[in-house]
Amino acid sequence: MPRIRLTLTGAVQGTGFRPFVHRLAGELGLSGWVRNTAAGVVIEVEGASAEEFRLRLCAECPPAAWIAQLEATQLPPARLSGFKILESEDEDQPVAAILPDLATCPECLAEIRDPDARRFRYPFTNCTRCGPRFTIVESIPYDRPHTTMQGFALCGDCAAEYRDPADRRFHAQPIACPVCGPRLSERLECASEALKSGQIVALKGIGGYQLLVDARNESAVARLRERKSREAKPFAVLAPDLEAVRAVAEVNGEEAGLLESAAAPIVLLRARPDSGLAASVSQGSPWVGVMLPCSPLHHLLLDQFPHPVVATSGNRVGEPICITKGEAEARLRGIADVFLHHDRPIARPCDDSVARARPGGVSLLRRARGYAPLPVWIGGNGLNSCVLAVGGHLKNTVALHLGRQVVLSQHIGDLDTPEARDAFVAAVEDLERLYRRRPEVIACDLHPDYFSTVWAGEQGVLVRPVQHHHAHVAACAAENGLEEPYLGVAWDGTGLGTDGSIWGGEFFLVERGRFTRIGHLRPFFLPGGDAAMREGERPAAGLLHELGETTRFTPLLKTGFQSVKTTSLGRLFDAFAYIGGIAPRNRYEGEAGLRMEAAALAESDDSPYELPVRDWIADWAPMLEEFRRAPSPRRFHATLAGWIARMARRAGVRTVALSGGCFQNDLLTRMAVAALEEAGCRAALHQRVPANDGGLALGQAVLAADERYAPE
Repeated sequence: MPRIRLTLTGAVQGTGFRPFVHRLAGELGLSGWVRNTAAGVVIEVEGASAEEFRLRLCAECPPAAWIAQLEATQLPPARLSGFKILESEDEDQPVAAILPDLATCPECLAEIRDPDARRFRYPFTNCTRCGPRFTIVESIPYDRPHTTMQGFALCGDCAAEYRDPADRRFHAQPIACPVCGPRLSERLECASEALKSGQIVALKGIGGYQLLVDARNESAVARLRERKSREAKPFAVLAPDLEAVRAVAEVNGEEAGLLESAAAPIVLLRARPDSGLAASVSQGSPWVGVMLPCSPLHHLLLDQFPHPVVATSGNRVGEPICITKGEAEARLRGIADVFLHHDRPIARPCDDSVARARPGGVSLLRRARGYAPLPVWIGGNGLNSCVLAVGGHLKNTVALHLGRQVVLSQHIGDLDTPEARDAFVAAVEDLERLYRRRPEVIACDLHPDYFSTVWAGEQGVLVRPVQHHHAHVAACAAENGLEEPYLGVAWDGTGLGTDGSIWGGEFFLVERGRFTRIGHLRPFFLPGGDAAMREGERPAAGLLHELGETTRFTPLLKTGFQSVKTTSLGRLFDAFAYIGGIAPRNRYEGEAGLRMEAAALAESDDSPYELPVRDWIADWAPMLEEFRRAPSPRRFHATLAGWIARMARRAGVRTVALSGGCFQNDLLTRMAVAALEEAGCRAALHQRVPANDGGLALGQAVLAADERYAPE
């Protein structure tokens, strides 16, 4: 009888994969076994249908599973008897992917609403298709003793479900019920009544605490904004169901699919003018971030309070989200009026992901719950050494390059405060502990003053600096599997260039592992250092100074004091937004760009301004003169998109990687893709990591592992 051993790597633990294998083997009359290992899953099957089993394994695997590699080995017959799920092995260094937390499945949702079900209104209901994963796992392989559920002994009913191959909770590691599982500190009615009365509720969710308040109550939302010292950045909204989302925002098919996906991210949508939301939710932004409930706890709360609520991170500005009762009551005191705790420990903080839907794909703005820490498969022959990439200073994430995959952490945030820096170090230590690896190489940004760069230099390990925009482009190329040569476009707000100036409007020809800077925006001065990133008047003054015009910043610009030269597209957006009267300043990062995009969507003229390119450098001066006479944000976008296509034709390449924070702008991205397609080129876009600095660690890891790379 044929006997084969199948070794699988990828996201094959925590997905219900072993129960699926058990059922498939039983259906085909096969004997053998399946077990989790540190590398993934190993299966042995024996019987006449062994080859059919191998084919159906990939075609019919659970929706949340992802098979990166399958190796099949023919073995001599062994007359195996029955099919078993064996105890896990964890002797090797782990490479198995850890699954993200998954939103509540339809079956569990129906169960918590069924008065006859034993989990009726139980807020910690889950199965092999849904529930916490990353935020409870403490080591690999993924088994209950290796999770924060280890302290909850199974009752008889749960143990029977866990052992029953026909049950959807067969080997569901977080399995729980009201008899044996986690419990809330207070009745759920306490939180719903607090919301009704306009109070702010601190709720312990899947990956940490959230601050909730009635999104229709202007005084309550304004009070949260004041207490959290959040001047203008829009709040996210949690809606009970898709119908409620449609009442506050415009939703197309792709956006609806993303909202209802297992990741259940915050989705950026066009707000309806008659949404009924408090003005303080979005602070005048035409966009609103909305998500659906991601856990039974959230579903049950909104069953009792069936209205949109603000759901923002449970933290103070610049700090990571709280994950323990002690942290929450100490750090959120004075912000929250009511606390709703539970006793399921959270292994690590994991915020809500933020995304935009686009035809055929997703654009992640923040990669956390629902996506992290799924790896990006690199392919090739793999590495023997381990590379740690520590990201940048803003929107920080860290990553481990392990063989043929790069494992990225959840979103950590800006590294400005001691608390954020502690969270950064904890995330590094967390990845190293999970995968039982210490890095031989640390990749960091070229900027010497970033906290992550300074930290890297203190670890006594070989450090490989990676230029900021090279990392952006390499990240996009890695997740798209691009082959050289290709054109890399890196547009963002700021990044130290190899010449010591601030880059941000760059074109690189990438071939044979080298990044040749073939073009960029005409440089201009930024007066006032960091203040130029907040006040649009400053980059605007820098442009006008280049044209010989006088502004109140002219004395500063003439002396060169606290003024740096830049080629940044992000700052160009800020300057044009200021000159066009669209946004005087960035009250939060990227606000001017968002408002430029929104204004452009209200226009229809796609004719470009004049943007001459001489010696591969784009001169913004003629465009600025036209814009001052007839400001059109849409024409501004069209001009930039056309520039990309012109550069691709001139470089003679057919594949173009688009990366950097400017490509979070959906209109700019769509226009660039269309212009490139018209020019006979293909655009590669980010899908699994953000185009912003949240994707830097991936690019750093890939380039630090490439012996051909040098930042110069």
